[in-house]
Amino acid sequence: MDLFGLLHLGARSLQAQRAGVEVAGHNLANVNNPAYARQRVTLQTSTTINSTLGPQGSGVEAVAIERLRNTLVDRQIENELGMGSFLEAQRNALEQAQASLGEVLDLSGSGTQSGLSKNLNRFFTALQGASASPTSLTERHLVLSAAEELATHLNITGDRLQALDKSLNESLSNEVDRANELLEGIATLNSRIGHVELSGNGTANDLRDLRQSRLEELAKLVKIDVTERPNGHLSLAIGGQNLLSETAQLDALEVYTADDGQPRIRTRDGQTPLDLTGGSLQGIIEVRDGPLARLRNQIDTLASTLASEINAIHQTGFGLDGSTGAALFTGTDARSLRVNAELQEDPAKLQLSGSTGSAGNNQIAVRLAQLAEKKLPELGNQSLSSRYNSTVSELGQALASVTSKSDDQRAVERMLRIHRDSISGVSLDEEMSDLMKFQKAYEASARLITTVDEMLDTVLSLKR
Repeated sequence: MDLFGLLHLGARSLQAQRAGVEVAGHNLANVNNPAYARQRVTLQTSTTINSTLGPQGSGVEAVAIERLRNTLVDRQIENELGMGSFLEAQRNALEQAQASLGEVLDLSGSGTQSGLSKNLNRFFTALQGASASPTSLTERHLVLSAAEELATHLNITGDRLQALDKSLNESLSNEVDRANELLEGIATLNSRIGHVELSGNGTANDLRDLRQSRLEELAKLVKIDVTERPNGHLSLAIGGQNLLSETAQLDALEVYTADDGQPRIRTRDGQTPLDLTGGSLQGIIEVRDGPLARLRNQIDTLASTLASEINAIHQTGFGLDGSTGAALFTGTDARSLRVNAELQEDPAKLQLSGSTGSAGNNQIAVRLAQLAEKKLPELGNQSLSSRYNSTVSELGQALASVTSKSDDQRAVERMLRIHRDSISGVSLDEEMSDLMKFQKAYEASARLITTVDEMLDTVLSLKR
C-alpha cells in the first residue's frame, strides 16, 4: 500500500470512528426516551488488497447502524399491555361505582353505618318511634324526613350510576377515535419505513421505534395481532379482522348501538361486530355490562321493592284526619323514587292507624317498622338492609378480585420491561465508555493522517 492508500485508510477510519461517536451521542440523547432502542454502529474490515507481502488490510469501514431489539419480547409486551389495560379499565370503573354508593368502610369495628345503610336504619327507627306515639306530629315529621333522606340518597346513587354508565360510553367513543388515529399513524409509518429501507439506505431504526411505540399504545386500547413482513411492513388484525395490510389501511373502528341498546365496537366499512378479547375497550364493555349493570339493577330493585312493600301496607291504614289509600312513596326505581308531596305538606295524613276513627291505633306503624327485618322474595329472601349489604359486598369482592389481578399483571409487565431494557435500554456508563473509545480512535486516525502527510512532505522534499 502506498502513502496515498494510507491516506484513504486514515480517512475511512475517521469516518467509521465519527459514525461511532454519532451513534453513541444519539443513544445518550435518547437515554430518557422510553420508546427508544439503543443502536450500535457495525464496523467491518475494509476490502483487502494484494501487495508484495501478500493480502494486506485497508482499514475499517462503518457498514450499518444496528437497532438492538427483540421482536418476541416486543410482541409479549403488547399482549401483556392489552391485558393490563383491560383489568385497569375495570378497576377504575368499579372504584367509581363504589364511590357512587357513598359507603365508608368501617375499619374500627364499631359498627358505624354510612350511606344508604344509615338512611334505611334511620327510616325504620323513625317508624318505630311513630309506632310508640302514633298521634305525635313530631314523630310523623321524623318519619317523613327520614323517608325523604332515604329517597334522596337513592336518587343520588341512581344518578351517579347512570352518569358512570354514560361516562364509560363516552370513554368508549373517545378511545375508538384514538385507536383509529393510531391505525392511521401506523399505516403511514409502514409506508415511510418501506420507502427508506427499499431505497437501500439502511434500516429505519428511529421510525421502527416510533411504530413500536404506537403499536404498544394501540395494544392498550384493544388486543392486536401483528405480523411483520421481511420488508419491514406490518399487517395488523383486531378481533379477527384485518385492518392493516402493509402500507394499506383496510378498515377502521366505530362505535355502534347493539340490539340490547348498548354501544359496542365494529369495523367502520365492513360493519362487522368485533369479538374483542383484551384492551381497555373490552374492559369498559365487560365491566359496564357485567358488575355495573347488576349493581344498577340491584339498586333499582331495592328502591322499587321498598316503595311497593311500604305502599302496600301504608295504603291500608288511616291518617289522623281519617284519610286512606295514599302511597308513602312514588316512583319505580332509584332515580324516580319520591316521598308523596301531599303527606309532606300535612303529616297528619300519614296513615299509621289500622282502623278509621282510632287515632291512637298503631297497627300500620308497627307493620311498617317490622319491614326492616322481613325477608322478601323479590330480594332473594333477604331483608332490605341485608340485600343492600350483599350488593355492597358483591361490588367490593369484584373490585378486590380485579385489583389483585391488576397488581399481578403489573408485576408481569414490569419484569418484561426490565428484560427488554436489558437488551434495548441505554446505559449511560456503557455509552460514555463507547464515546471515549471512539473519540480516542478518531484522534489516532487523525494522527495517522498527519503522519502520512509528513511522510509525503519528506518524499516531495527529496526532489527539491
